[in-house]
Amino acid sequence: MSGPPAPPRGPVLVLATANPDKAREMAALLEGLPFDLKTRADFGPLPDVDETADTFAGNAILKAEALMEATGHMALADDSGLCVDALNGAPGVWSARFAGPGCTYADNNRKLLQNLAHVPDEQRTARFVCVVAIARPGAEPVTFEGTCEGMIARENHGEMGFGYDPLFVIPTDGRSFAQMTREEKAAHSHRARAFAKAGEWLEKYRPT
Repeated sequence: MSGPPAPPRGPVLVLATANPDKAREMAALLEGLPFDLKTRADFGPLPDVDETADTFAGNAILKAEALMEATGHMALADDSGLCVDALNGAPGVWSARFAGPGCTYADNNRKLLQNLAHVPDEQRTARFVCVVAIARPGAEPVTFEGTCEGMIARENHGEMGFGYDPLFVIPTDGRSFAQMTREEKAAHSHRARAFAKAGEWLEKYRPT
């Protein structure tokens, strides 16, 4: 015979993803916080949000506020990408679609290497950026940024990770993100740093 249902952990916090893998990653980064974590999928079909802002913070806020308005609960969204100094910060907010609509990770990496073909090694500096936005009913959204500095290699290295990971090398380590385990990557990760800042804020949050 089963016992009574477990009581809610605290206020509902909706994570702006319907992807179960990303939901697990986000939940792990927020582990231990006194919130009842939900995802978009828990509320049935919801409209997608057009990411029309020209900054990571702007797009994260768009997604968090849309989800908050659709569910009536506090919502958390993130937006991230790669910024290459020699390309004046590109691909930036267009990182996922750098090579055009319907492009693959390989397409984006190929275009990045082509654009940097004549750039000297010492000028191939870049950073991953992640911004987490939290939207609450009746309050202004708050944002938290995490960055990770690196260099763009001249060819792919490693089989793990995704996106630009095979080209993004940590100078102090000498390996690309795609050559690291998940735990090793998390030690440098822009996303982990942004979520750590968001977690510190959420620990102190008290609903009004």
